Amino acid sequence: MTDRSQSIEVLLVEDDPGDVLLTKEAFADNKVKNNLNIVSDGEEAAAYLRRQGVYANAARPDLILLDLNLPRKDGREVLRDIKADPELRSIPVVVLTTSEADEDILNSYALHANAYVTKPVDFDSFIRIVRQIDDFFVTVVKLPR
Repeated sequence: MTDRSQSIEVLLVEDDPGDVLLTKEAFADNKVKNNLNIVSDGEEAAAYLRRQGVYANAARPDLILLDLNLPRKDGREVLRDIKADPELRSIPVVVLTTSEADEDILNSYALHANAYVTKPVDFDSFIRIVRQIDDFFVTVVKLPR
């Protein structure tokens, strides 16, 4: 198990300001020292992961929380690019999206997502799900460093 005093770098790729706020709150309420970095579309995610432009000094994420429905470059393309890149493919990607469509679930796993989680619609459930993801990847899983 990972030492909970050890922080991990989390990249949240999410365009909905409400979901960003809920995720921030879930991390803060969980009292974990993880660094939550946020980008709002697929193009920004690509720049962040490649450390380009304003993201030149960005920390490599230990975990990516990825929405599928993003502007400019959608989450499916981002996932495909991450898992095709030898430098990035070892980073776990949790698809965190509103879609319950079988096609999205199957396609995400076909693109090598590490998990697929449908966002709950109510506040308490959303907070609980984000905490569970955080707990799992911080206390249970051994992440590549």
